[in-house]
Amino acid sequence: MDIAEFGLERWFGKYEHGADIMLAESGIRPLDSSRFDTDPGELNYVIPTDGDPEFRAEVGERYDRGADEVCFTCGTQEANLLVFLSLLDAGDHAVVVTPTYQALQAVPESICDVTTVDLQEPAWTLDVDAVADAMRPETKLVVLNNPNNPTGRYHDEAVVGELYDVAAAHDAYLLCDEVYRLLDDEPLPPVASMGDHGISTTSLTKAYGLAGLRFGWIAGPETVVQDAVRWKDYTTISPPIFGQHVARQALGEQEDDILRENRELAATNRAIVREFVHEHGLDWYDPVGVNGFVTVPSGFDDGREFCVRVVEEESVVLAPGDLFGFPEYWRLGFGLPTDELEEGLARVSRIIEGA
Repeated sequence: MDIAEFGLERWFGKYEHGADIMLAESGIRPLDSSRFDTDPGELNYVIPTDGDPEFRAEVGERYDRGADEVCFTCGTQEANLLVFLSLLDAGDHAVVVTPTYQALQAVPESICDVTTVDLQEPAWTLDVDAVADAMRPETKLVVLNNPNNPTGRYHDEAVVGELYDVAAAHDAYLLCDEVYRLLDDEPLPPVASMGDHGISTTSLTKAYGLAGLRFGWIAGPETVVQDAVRWKDYTTISPPIFGQHVARQALGEQEDDILRENRELAATNRAIVREFVHEHGLDWYDPVGVNGFVTVPSGFDDGREFCVRVVEEESVVLAPGDLFGFPEYWRLGFGLPTDELEEGLARVSRIIEGA
């Protein structure tokens, strides 16, 4: 297997730890562990290794699916990897909606032939007909990230339904990475609840502010999920025992408070960024979630030149748009505490105004 370098992670590896402010993180600010019981008892593997059956059944109810149609994973990253390994072989074909999180494109490309279908600027709309035109007899999978990273575009239920129908008509699956879904005040039904061709992946990382748990899951048809379980035996074996223990609380008695707090923070910060974008004459699609894909200010050749200037002169990390295939943009993450966001934007403004 030959896979492309993960550009975003290498960018973070170069700049993140030495910078003062991180305005490229794609999730909400992390919660403090003090609000949870963090004692899971014996530090063994999670048994069964795909997750506690009772807890899997509770999560499955969110998708109108049973315990054997859910597999707990180490974050959404592993969930997506296991789906790709389960469904794709050399000689197969996948369609990936872009721009997107690089792993959703690079991993399928390391296995089989991939056709990308770009969202249409400036509103980043999805042309379902273009996806239909890209389908082949050997197409096994259509890949969507909704809400989208990096643009924040949330495709509505009608569009996702049409995309599901395209996949189903070709006897392919629709995989939807839904890790930002619950940051919306009125989240759409998950793709895994749409029928036998729907697969949902997610985690407690982006919407819940619990990245350190490394706890996610796959929900979908039993045949796909159980194939993923077999692959999981060769990856992480089981999810973290701490992750499952805290996840029960985050998805139980604390869920409503967590999501309310995080949606309020996202809304407050989005308004601040909206004003920043307007003040500097930039363009973006007003997003769902805590990512914005913003045009490059005048005076800079592309997003990478701009982001390098910002991090090297003002110690603020942004994400260049070329990492997502769109060099004329840069990604701004605004899920951090509001005071840090305001300080970071003030520093970015100095670079823009000095260009």
